[in-house]
Amino acid sequence: MKKIIGISGSILIDEGGMVPGYKRAYVNNDYIKSVILAGGIPFIIPVNTEPEIIKAQLENVDGLILSGGHDVNPLLFNEEPHKLLGNTMNERDTFDSMLIKYAFEMEKPILGICRGCQILNVVCGGTLYQDCSLAKDSYIKHCQGHTPAQPSHTIQIEKNSELYTILGEKALANSFHHMSIKDVADGFKVVAIANDEIIEAIEKVDGSFALGTQWHPEMMASSDENMLKIFKLFISKCKNSRL
Repeated sequence: MKKIIGISGSILIDEGGMVPGYKRAYVNNDYIKSVILAGGIPFIIPVNTEPEIIKAQLENVDGLILSGGHDVNPLLFNEEPHKLLGNTMNERDTFDSMLIKYAFEMEKPILGICRGCQILNVVCGGTLYQDCSLAKDSYIKHCQGHTPAQPSHTIQIEKNSELYTILGEKALANSFHHMSIKDVADGFKVVAIANDEIIEAIEKVDGSFALGTQWHPEMMASSDENMLKIFKLFISKCKNSRL
């Protein structure tokens, strides 16, 4: 039986058109395509902050993908906003935080991508650099300006990791972020870094599976088998656990 994979949604606010300011629920289509290519059934979870609704949404999926989006509000990790901070959305932060909490309680596997990796780390007690330039040795351009499917830089992968079993010791990743993980949450370990030591992936050490990637494998999965392997690995960890 195919696994049903929940994908956390976001809110798009129209800036023009017939109804400026109108809110739309959405996810980028690459997430949907990647889940289908990896053998899963995509299920979009729209943003809301009702505990019982979020629990019911998670009960109907076998695993959770935390999608990318806005910057994470630094107040969540006890920092004031830096002048380099981008746009935040408190409703999305609350939604993702609740998804993570309840997914852990239900032992649903998690794949966090870009912002999804960052909020996963923060909810579990870690911190972020509000801009990669604030990291001491950062020199790589981590917000590329070309085609999303095109790799941007090399990542080095830790041997003792799930990621290593599918990608080996090195891989090429795209890069569309300016925040990055600073202090890794307890219960997680760093499993990939860029050559400037910016953290590129984390994995949960014990219990239910959780992997966070700072890059966007969904943007590359249609043309890069290595990136598709990430989704196949994730789906392989999901059980038919719907109620």
